[in-house]
Amino acid sequence: MAQGSGIEWTESTWNPVTGCTKISPGCKHCYAERMARRLQAMGQANYAGGFELRVQPHMLELPLGWKKPQTIFVNSMSDLFHDGVPVSYIRKVFDVMARAHWHRFQVLTKRGARVAELSGRLQWAPNIWMGVSVESDAYTGRIDDLRSTRASTKFLSLEPLLGPLPNLDLSGIDWVIVGGESGHKARPMDPEWVVDLRDQCRRARVPFFFKQWGGKNKKAAGRTLEGRTWDQMPRPRSDSAVAPRTSRRVVAFG
Repeated sequence: MAQGSGIEWTESTWNPVTGCTKISPGCKHCYAERMARRLQAMGQANYAGGFELRVQPHMLELPLGWKKPQTIFVNSMSDLFHDGVPVSYIRKVFDVMARAHWHRFQVLTKRGARVAELSGRLQWAPNIWMGVSVESDAYTGRIDDLRSTRASTKFLSLEPLLGPLPNLDLSGIDWVIVGGESGHKARPMDPEWVVDLRDQCRRARVPFFFKQWGGKNKKAAGRTLEGRTWDQMPRPRSDSAVAPRTSRRVVAFG
């Protein structure tokens, strides 16, 4: 059975790598680190080392056993492109994603430079969506790294959004997710930043997904923007994956 997810923009998660290290301000209050500590305390074997970076070879072929087509977030509890993950192992993960052609896989990283470096050595099947996280204007270079890859579907996760991102270059980008930080020490997100990004996506005709306002109580804060939810997702490429059966429509920004 697939590992269902409460993350609004995906359906399931798959973690062939666990643990990570902080690389930029967006990592300060990492939800995955908090969750890993809890799982360690509960005796979950994959988190015996807490948030220490570890490959999990026994998890590699898990999606091949999930027969129902779905959208799968890869490494919600880590970063596949961490410098500590061997290239040979990354290639094994990509091989499984290509073989599990009936799913769509969403890979997200803050280490855009390594994605760009390794792109030519990876098997970019059409059902693999590649994204980078950008939390502030200081890290927009990750978008250029993403653009240089051979991924057929490229997306941005602007979460936790810690500052305005004016004049984003969205050329070659297929999808934008925006969200505020959540938790007890959540840093605030200005609504004007969100509206501006929504409008930039509109002008560039890029699907826009607003995940959450965040804050100490993210459920109470909700996820509506100007009176509606924004759940737009990229139009499927000409891949062999069957569209996931989900309540969210897969649409282009129109």
